[in-house]
Amino acid sequence: MEKKISIIIFDDHNLVAEMWSEMINADERFTVTAICNDTSDKSIEVVRTKRPDIVIMDINIMPISGIDATKQVKKVSPGTKVIGVSMHNQPSFAKRMLKNGALGYVTKNSNRKEMFEAILSANAGKVFICKEIQENLTKQVFEDEETPDISKISEREVEVLKHIKDGLSSKEIGEKLFLSTRTVEVHRSNILKKLNLKNTASLLKFIHNSSLDI
Repeated sequence: MEKKISIIIFDDHNLVAEMWSEMINADERFTVTAICNDTSDKSIEVVRTKRPDIVIMDINIMPISGIDATKQVKKVSPGTKVIGVSMHNQPSFAKRMLKNGALGYVTKNSNRKEMFEAILSANAGKVFICKEIQENLTKQVFEDEETPDISKISEREVEVLKHIKDGLSSKEIGEKLFLSTRTVEVHRSNILKKLNLKNTASLLKFIHNSSLDI
């Protein structure tokens, strides 16, 4: 029997990580050797010690994002292939993961078949992008060139953007994210500049008129 593909799962939601683990272990081709609930030095050390074939990385994990943690994984275990997983269905997030060394990207709308295809493709050294991202990438090709580029937005700014969408004030956002009101205002200003938008009203219009999943 061929050697099973070893996998470490990074996700800060225990239930989600355990469900993935059970699903993956049910296939005789794979074995989950560890679950990490954060991207602390201790968790990165687990990768260095176990040197798995695959790391499945939730990009919204803390204390550093999965996008940045991918670089660390590749540094401590160059042979490990990383697959990004996120609720974000914008191609820009997939691009950032691939730029940092990942070989795959699936959204949380992906099914088991796509996850398994991603694992097998990455393990073979091939890039895999799920169908949802591919479809959104195709849509972008036909969009106006003046459409704001969401890939310029940082992970922290995405968090601020979520709360702006929900109608929270800068003070309320600060309380949610443990930031000062002034820091939130700086983030808001940077978001508008990066997206080339004039004010919060135009920002909200952009959010609701686009396919952003935030």
